[in-house]
Amino acid sequence: MKAIMVMFDSLNRHLLEPYGCDWTKTPNFQRLSQHTVTFDQFYAGSLPCMPARRELHTGRYNFLHRAWGPLENYDDSMPGILKSHGIYTHLVTDHWHYWEEGGANYQNQYNTYEAARGQEGDPWKGRIRWDLPETLDGRKDFCGRQEYINRYYMRDEKDQSIAVTFSNGMQFIEDNWQEDNWFLQIEAFDPHEPYFSPEKYKDLYPHEYSGAMFDWPGYHPVRESKEAVQHCRYEYAALLSMCDAYLGKVLDLMDEHDLWKDTMLIVNTDHGFLLGEHNWWGKVLMPYYNEISHIPFFIWDPRLGLKGERRDRIAQTIDIAPTLLDFFGIEIPKDMQGKPLYRTLKDNAKIRDYALFGQHGLHVNITDGRYVYMKSPKRELKDEDYNYMLIPNSYPNVVTPEILKTATLHPGFSFTKGSPLLRIKGGSIVQIPGFPPDELFNNDLFFDLQEDQTQNTTACKPQEQKRLAEAMLSMMHDNDAPRDQYERIGFTAPADAK
Repeated sequence: MKAIMVMFDSLNRHLLEPYGCDWTKTPNFQRLSQHTVTFDQFYAGSLPCMPARRELHTGRYNFLHRAWGPLENYDDSMPGILKSHGIYTHLVTDHWHYWEEGGANYQNQYNTYEAARGQEGDPWKGRIRWDLPETLDGRKDFCGRQEYINRYYMRDEKDQSIAVTFSNGMQFIEDNWQEDNWFLQIEAFDPHEPYFSPEKYKDLYPHEYSGAMFDWPGYHPVRESKEAVQHCRYEYAALLSMCDAYLGKVLDLMDEHDLWKDTMLIVNTDHGFLLGEHNWWGKVLMPYYNEISHIPFFIWDPRLGLKGERRDRIAQTIDIAPTLLDFFGIEIPKDMQGKPLYRTLKDNAKIRDYALFGQHGLHVNITDGRYVYMKSPKRELKDEDYNYMLIPNSYPNVVTPEILKTATLHPGFSFTKGSPLLRIKGGSIVQIPGFPPDELFNNDLFFDLQEDQTQNTTACKPQEQKRLAEAMLSMMHDNDAPRDQYERIGFTAPADAK
């Protein structure tokens, strides 16, 4: 048996044809849906990029314990477990966060891995003197400067990192399609911002725009003109169509070598992205509306042979690791909270009643597919946010020497396998001045998606809100959440919380 996972970053569910979008050009996602089972209630768990990848490895929520960071020594790693059981694992990626501070230990879980350079601010090509183009909302820091340097060296499509990544992945398939017992992860940074794509993809979305370059929105409320907002959406759509084209190349290989008979195919993402909806850009700071948290998911299981079907059961990123382990007949570690999707694929069996999701230090969110409850942090406890970590590392320059001085020893949790941890005050986005805006504190939100699918009006349904609050408490307890995580969102911590 073999498995291929094609993972995109910041792939918007609501802009894909299989999910009802009628203006983007994504024929290969439509083709994919016709050859797989499409999930209609799939949710992110821990956000953003590296927390989602840690969840992909470990099959458990991690946003309640720590922010962005490396794979910890005690973590169960799905690729590592596959490797230890004789399943050859290979990663091809252009996700540059794996190689910067806060991204350690992930790639080493695979037998082999390849990296394509040049995405976003990847410190790749060295140019001491460089003039930045006129941009709207473009970053002026090192990351922004480096991104425009990187573009200079990727003027032809074949040189863009997504093209190199997929070429590397397809080479692995061509070299190994006749072999057995392997797992390939093709992971593209696109359509993550900035939205850099060749003209042939931009030409799919003709429109009038005469302003400065705008293909890299920041994470903040919308302050641009309607014309600029629409232009940036088209820039995202162009990159999305480019992703679609490269997905099609993988599907072509599946057809050519008849891999459908013995190869699981998963196509997924870590989260979505707000392109002006709810008057926001981005995927951090703001409440995690459905555009961010409700994500696309497609899966082909050759044991069942089901295609062109849909499933409406709630599933999440934490279910991917158990699904792959189950596919290869490997026992699922007790610390994984996710469930294999085999029974859901087979007969739409329910594996959970609720999905929990969030980012460390911000709202804790829960949904049952109809109602969404967002429990906000309390302003008076803004500075009482803690990270629990064995490796004291996070997003670059966040865990400073001053923050490390706050560290105390914590006995650890049920899933740390007896390892004590450092309890560090701060070390997350909540401690960065201006992040998040004050209006996100003391601002619980509750939505009825049946009555308000766009989540524009807070619903008043006390009984349903109470039910979801109780479910949130129960799921936090099951996750062995720290005592301070309950308190910072206004809950009373259970007696056994650490």
